[in-house]
Amino acid sequence: MSIISQEELDNKWFRTIGILLMVVLFVKIGGFFTWSENINITRVVKVFSRIMMTISIIWIYRKIVNKGAIGTVRWEHTLAPVLYMAYLFLGLASLMWSTKPGYSGLQWFMDIESLVFAFYYIRCFVLLDKYFPQGGIRFSNVLGNATFMMLLIFIIGMWVDPDNFYRLTHGGEEARLGGLFMNPNELGMLCVVGISSLIFDLYTDKSKLWCFIKMAGLMYALIMTGSRSTTIGFLIVAFFHINQSKHIKLKIAMYAGGFAIIPVAVSTMIVKEHGGGLEEVMSMTGRLPFWQALLTEGFPKEPLLGFGFMRIAYKDFFQGVHTYPGQMTHNTFIQVLMNLGIVGFTIVFYQMVATVKGIMAQDKTKKLMLVGFMIPVIINSFTEFGIFGETNYGILFYQLTFLYVSVNIQDKLTPKEKLFLKKRRPDLDIKFA
Repeated sequence: MSIISQEELDNKWFRTIGILLMVVLFVKIGGFFTWSENINITRVVKVFSRIMMTISIIWIYRKIVNKGAIGTVRWEHTLAPVLYMAYLFLGLASLMWSTKPGYSGLQWFMDIESLVFAFYYIRCFVLLDKYFPQGGIRFSNVLGNATFMMLLIFIIGMWVDPDNFYRLTHGGEEARLGGLFMNPNELGMLCVVGISSLIFDLYTDKSKLWCFIKMAGLMYALIMTGSRSTTIGFLIVAFFHINQSKHIKLKIAMYAGGFAIIPVAVSTMIVKEHGGGLEEVMSMTGRLPFWQALLTEGFPKEPLLGFGFMRIAYKDFFQGVHTYPGQMTHNTFIQVLMNLGIVGFTIVFYQMVATVKGIMAQDKTKKLMLVGFMIPVIINSFTEFGIFGETNYGILFYQLTFLYVSVNIQDKLTPKEKLFLKKRRPDLDIKFA
């Protein structure tokens, strides 16, 4: 009978934890999709999947601690999380003046639940980075694989069930990937987040073929979403990494890929055959008149504290004099201004400044990852739900980002914690303690 070495057991544990982290994030992201036309089924799936994944990530966190890690938190760049909590506190207080307290409360609860998940998810990677660096479990790799698996469903779905996986626009003349399940622009943002994450595998992994295949699949899905804003985000991310890279061959490959997609993007997404051409582009698909109406007709009615958390009018829809009715603003910053007024907007502005400062203070690799990660999320926030809008995975990604620069592990350990490490991790040098 063969004896399994401790190293083999450890490698199996690392593989299991890596897979679990990927699956949990995959299901968590899936909890933001609309998987059924039946609204009751959709609500059950969303609530159950999100809450269960939050419970699951706490369980995984405990597994990592029990393996031999100390999870006492040390906060860094604390202004970002403090201001985010101030934003949520104001949102909670706004239930007193919200034009629909039940809806505001539901949105607020989902943001809190997402924040708890993000906190424990980031703690898992902080522990793994500090106590188990030999495991090679990287946040960027796990995120990239989770997004690729989600988009693979849509790539397959567009071929086997186009009626449900395509969304028809412009009178049925244009079909965009997303269908009944997700807004194409939001889906495009997810593609770019996945690409931005997988790029780091090109820097670290010896075998790059599989990485290129996954990135090509995500690029294909991005094109099929027909999203202009996220295509611009992809090009910015691509050239951002090109400029940072010192590998000549990798630069050539990235430049080739970036320039190859430009003519396709321009012809199929920027100046669409059935999309109104440049006139539609210049009006941002009718958003500019809507934003103008929001700021000139809606905002002056409740300028200081807004209409309540995720509310933009006294009724369910804002209706401008010369615009279409809308339930959300298609701009996360105007959304904050409408639902929490000048007070909320000020908090959010400084919270973002603190987050950016925290990112810039990181080491080169981590900073490169987080900047590339934030580009598509921020760009998407100018035209869709965004990081301070109605519940979506953009909020989750933003929470993961500012927590990643804010959460660390306490260096000064108590005698009890030192004893725990000596028993569980005799291989670990705990001089730092």
